[in-house]
Amino acid sequence: MRYLPKSPAEREQMLAEIGARSIDDLFAVIPAEYRLTRDLDVPRQQAESEIISYFKAAGQKDATDYASFLGAGAYRHYRPVIIDSLVQRGEFLTSYTPYQAEMTQGTLQAIFEFQTMIAELTGMDVANASMYDGSTGAAEAVLMAMRVTGRHRAVAAATVHPEYREVLDTYLRHREMASALVGYDAKTGRVDLEALEAAVTDETACVLVQSPNFFGVIEDIPAIAEIAHKKGALLIVSIAEAVSLGVMRPPVEADIVSMEAQSFGVALSYGGPFCGVLATKEQYLRQMPGRLAGQTVDKDGNRGFVLTLSTREQHIRREKATSNICTNQALVALMATIFLTVYGKEGMRELSEHNLAKADYAAKTLGAQVGAKLLFTGAPRFHEFVLQTDEAPAAWSQRLLDEKIVGGIDLSRWYPELKNATLWCATEVMPRETIDHAAKVLAASPVEA
Repeated sequence: MRYLPKSPAEREQMLAEIGARSIDDLFAVIPAEYRLTRDLDVPRQQAESEIISYFKAAGQKDATDYASFLGAGAYRHYRPVIIDSLVQRGEFLTSYTPYQAEMTQGTLQAIFEFQTMIAELTGMDVANASMYDGSTGAAEAVLMAMRVTGRHRAVAAATVHPEYREVLDTYLRHREMASALVGYDAKTGRVDLEALEAAVTDETACVLVQSPNFFGVIEDIPAIAEIAHKKGALLIVSIAEAVSLGVMRPPVEADIVSMEAQSFGVALSYGGPFCGVLATKEQYLRQMPGRLAGQTVDKDGNRGFVLTLSTREQHIRREKATSNICTNQALVALMATIFLTVYGKEGMRELSEHNLAKADYAAKTLGAQVGAKLLFTGAPRFHEFVLQTDEAPAAWSQRLLDEKIVGGIDLSRWYPELKNATLWCATEVMPRETIDHAAKVLAASPVEA
C-alpha cells in the first residue's frame, strides 16, 4: 500500500467510472506486442538493512575517487558547502512555482538576483531563469531569433557543442525551418569566417556560435557579429562553461546569449539537473521564452517581487506562447546564485585565472610527451584543449583507467577528420601531481604499461 495506494475496491470503482471492465480492457488500445504479460525480471525483495548494505557497496565502486580530465559541457568545480545548507531549507526546497507572490517572496527575490547577476556577467540587458539546460537554451534562442526577424533559416558553427546542435536539429526538423553548418579553421579551431560570410544570406535569421567553443577555443565574437549583422541576422553566443566569464570579455556584440550555468555550484549528479539561461537585449524582451521575476513596490511603498513576464503555454494561449518549457529551474538557479554570491567579482576572476593556469600547465605537460601534439594553438583557449596522439585513444585510455584517471574524450565520434584527437579539461580541482602522473602514463609504451 506504500507504493500502490489504491485498494482493489477503489480500482474497480475507477474502472467503472470510465466504462472499462478490467485493467486489460483499459489498456486494450496498446498493441499486444508492446504489453508485458510476464512478471518483472527483478531480484527478490530485500529487507531495509539489506538495501542499505547494497547501496553502500555499490557506492564504493563508483568513479568518485577517479581523477577526471573530462569536460565537454559538464565541468567539475569546487562547490562551497553553504550551497547545500541553504538550498535544502524548506522555504526553498518546497517552493515549487511562485504563482502566489505574497507566499514566495524569497524564491522570487532569489530568481531576480540570479537574473541580475547573469545580465551583468553576459553584458546583456535582461536574463531569465527558465531553460532546462544549455542545449535547450541554444535551441530556444534560435527560435526566438526567428520570431524577431521573421526569417526561418539558421547558421550554426561546427564548433558548437555537437549535442547542442543535435537538440537544435530536433527543434527545427518538424517546423520547416532550415539550418546550415559552417566548418572551422584547421589551425586555430575557430569558426571559418570566410565560410561563415558565404553561408549568411538575407534569409538568415541568426548565427549560432559557442565561445569558448567545443574545442575550448575562444571565438572572435566581434568579427562574427559584423558578418551576421551585415545581413540583418541576429548573433547568438552559446556559453557552455560559465566560469569562463570570470576572465573573458562578455559577448556584448551578441543579440542573445544562451548559457549553461552548471559550473556555478551545480553538482554533476550523473547528468542533471543542469541550469540553462537565456539573456538578451531589452528590445527583444517580449520574444524571450520562459519567465522573468521583477522588482516592484506594494501599496505602502515596500519593495516586493513578482512574476513580470510569463510567455509560456501554462499562462497564455498556445498560439501566443514563446515556448513550452514549463520550469524555471529555480532550485538550481538558487545554487548558482549562492555560488556567485560566495565568490563575488574578485573571487570569480581568481577562479577563472586558476582554471586558465591549470589547463595551460596540463596542455604543456601532456603535449610535451613523445607522440602527442597540441591542436588549435593559433587562438586563445580557456581550460580545455585538444590533444592528438600517435596511439589510438582506447589504448592509453585504458592505461589511465588502471591508474584511476579518466582521460580526454575521443573527438572522432563527432569529428571523423580528427583521428586520434581527444578533448581534455583541467579545472581548479585537478591536482598538479595528477597531471604529471597522467603525462607519464600517456608517455609509456604499451609494452612498458
